[in-house]
Amino acid sequence: MTPNDARPYQNTVAVLTTMHCKERVIGPVLEQGLGLRVALAIGLDTDRFGTFSRDIERTGSQLDAARAKIATGFEYAPYARVGIASEGSFGPHPYIPFLALGRELVVLIDRERGLELTGHFASPETNYGHAIVSDLEAAIAFAARSKFPEHGLVVMGCVDEKPAPGLALIKDVDDPATLERVIGQVLAKCGAAFVEADMRAHRNPTRMRAIETAASDLVRRFRSQCPACAHPGFDVTERIPGLPCECCGEPTHVIRAEALTCQACDYRQERPATSAVTADPGRCGSCNP
Repeated sequence: MTPNDARPYQNTVAVLTTMHCKERVIGPVLEQGLGLRVALAIGLDTDRFGTFSRDIERTGSQLDAARAKIATGFEYAPYARVGIASEGSFGPHPYIPFLALGRELVVLIDRERGLELTGHFASPETNYGHAIVSDLEAAIAFAARSKFPEHGLVVMGCVDEKPAPGLALIKDVDDPATLERVIGQVLAKCGAAFVEADMRAHRNPTRMRAIETAASDLVRRFRSQCPACAHPGFDVTERIPGLPCECCGEPTHVIRAEALTCQACDYRQERPATSAVTADPGRCGSCNP
């Protein structure tokens, strides 16, 4: 089997650890791209690895959580060769104020080959957000911004303008009548309600599309083979700054090259990150200290 085989995993079954219907988008992409047939680890509670609603905190990184899911899937299906899991993360955009960013990982582990590959997708195209409301009208306004009811909501208690899931936590809010009822319940109990977009994949079509894109990136990475040893997953591992300033020639923070590395033999290759040979002086620390 090589990365360039039309369907390198033809007739291979991969165990997917999810309870939020991610097989709907991951399964077709991996079957068409790699020949993998996805089977679910039915009955496994993936909420134990952390929830977006804060009732269970995630420990470790996003990648750690995906690996833990795969390990649990292998316990469920001890004879499976390939395990699949996905994990999402949402928060403020690191560079653009007042903008949210969603990051998706889809991870494949082939324990027969000792292979681990990760597909990535990051985008500000997300409905991630929350509002603290003291009346139904404010909740309805937030719901409209969150693409409700196509996208679900989570309503929880609120104390000192902070979420209090220990006081109240209602998931699967997916219609106006339910929203009105649970907002009334939480307001009566807490005086305010913390309302947020439900980021679980089966309640969030926007996120589901992002997971599908990450799965496609996983296929792309599998098919990118090392020039030295043909191992799959030869891809960018580092972006190198230093494009020289057009005016003074000093290195800038603008990315000049990308480094691709093989995880099997450590072969490394650099390629230009841009067709430009110099950077705008406005990006230069010497010309614009």
